[in-house]
Amino acid sequence: MNLTYDHIHLRAADHEAAAQWFVDMLGGAITGRITTGKPRVDVKLGGATILITQAEASDLPAPDGLNKGIDHFGFAVKGLDGVVAELKSKGVVFTMEPNEARPGIRICFIKGPENISIELLERS
Repeated sequence: MNLTYDHIHLRAADHEAAAQWFVDMLGGAITGRITTGKPRVDVKLGGATILITQAEASDLPAPDGLNKGIDHFGFAVKGLDGVVAELKSKGVVFTMEPNEARPGIRICFIKGPENISIELLERS
């Protein structure tokens, strides 16, 4: 079996606003839209494809309030301190400030649209 990464699919209460956040804050590019059926916006970011579909009112969180499945996704960056400064100037919320997770890797976490947790990491 030879698997290759294709995409991540997110649901958002406002799929257009969520897609625009990835464009405005992280430099993504909208690559397509689907308007029939469940509306969707496709975003290309750092080589990754993010498909963002309009959530339905019936798309409720888990009864215990905890999300199941994907915990977060991450993007590698160069010059983490500069990236952090740029994102802070745009008003991006940090849920974890930059720190050395282990020798050779610095990480931080930001809060994306719909409270999506996004890791930024720099390897030395």
